[in-house]
Amino acid sequence: MSDPVQVPIRLAVVGAGPIGRRHLDAIAAEPSCQAVAVVDPASNGAETAAEWNLPHYDDLDHMLAEVAPDGVINATPNTLHVPLSLECLRQGVPVLVEKPIADNLDDALELADASERLGIPVLVGHHRRHNPLVQKAREIIASGALGQLTVISATWLARKPDDYFDVAWRRSRGGGPVLINLIHDIDSLRFIAGEIAAVQAMTSNARRGFEVEDTAALLLRFRAGDEGGALATVTLSDTVASPWSWELTSGERTSYTFPQTGQDCYLFAGTEGSLAMPSMRLWRHDGAGSWQSPLSMQQPTQQLASTPADPIQLQVRHFADVIRGRAKPLITARDASRTLEAALAVSQAAATGAEVTLST
Repeated sequence: MSDPVQVPIRLAVVGAGPIGRRHLDAIAAEPSCQAVAVVDPASNGAETAAEWNLPHYDDLDHMLAEVAPDGVINATPNTLHVPLSLECLRQGVPVLVEKPIADNLDDALELADASERLGIPVLVGHHRRHNPLVQKAREIIASGALGQLTVISATWLARKPDDYFDVAWRRSRGGGPVLINLIHDIDSLRFIAGEIAAVQAMTSNARRGFEVEDTAALLLRFRAGDEGGALATVTLSDTVASPWSWELTSGERTSYTFPQTGQDCYLFAGTEGSLAMPSMRLWRHDGAGSWQSPLSMQQPTQQLASTPADPIQLQVRHFADVIRGRAKPLITARDASRTLEAALAVSQAAATGAEVTLST
């Protein structure tokens, strides 16, 4: 007997920029959810609401009082993530807040404390955790198929158009690729390989000359344990012509109109094998297992690699399950605070030239 038809979860989207619009697309594609309002005082807020035939509000409190949504997606600028999410929690409304959870660690922890104290869930928008490729890589490494994970290499290299920087905050501190782009990769590496213990880094703004960085090189040391305490190298730049970024390699639904590049941007190397992502090629030595024996390649997850998913839609589906009480948030405010701490450590390490040890 099939399950009875469920009333869709009613979601309001706060913030009508590109990310907010992408959430509206995901809600429209997801039968378990329904968009019920758009909140944004800017002119594009009213335009977006009209386009989606939704009521428009200039402020959050007014919308919460009139619409009483089941949940809120907070896709506002970074500085508004915590204050608007806290207001939702005070009114008993679960929140999906975009990444980064905050622009400083104290605010992030305040939101985590409030969620736990009030018992109202917060799901943070590190959407790649919902990608089947990322979840499969985590499963492969946890299974021991690579032996002891020892070395990780990750790249996010792309060239943003000049008009991307017409928005002033993208040229200022906190608006660079570390907190906008690299934080996704840091969270994916944490999710797949375990907690990060320490960060070393160098950053540069030499290509564009803005206040904020445009390029970074990182060393990450993961916590010792069953994962093996791996070391990672990570390179980042939004100034270069390159096929090596998650968006260009994974086939996730993005604003790009061209196909994925067929390259890999992550490599996980262990004592018994290595895994390339997102191709999901798994390499092992035959026989005794050293460089004196041939390497064989398997692709046990070829179907996953060739069937891109939209993790934003999977995320909003998960959010609906969280609101219904069927699931715990895949990444809570507390968990996302650890990702933020690691991302913020990049600037600290680059400024001091010293290794930064993380608190969690």
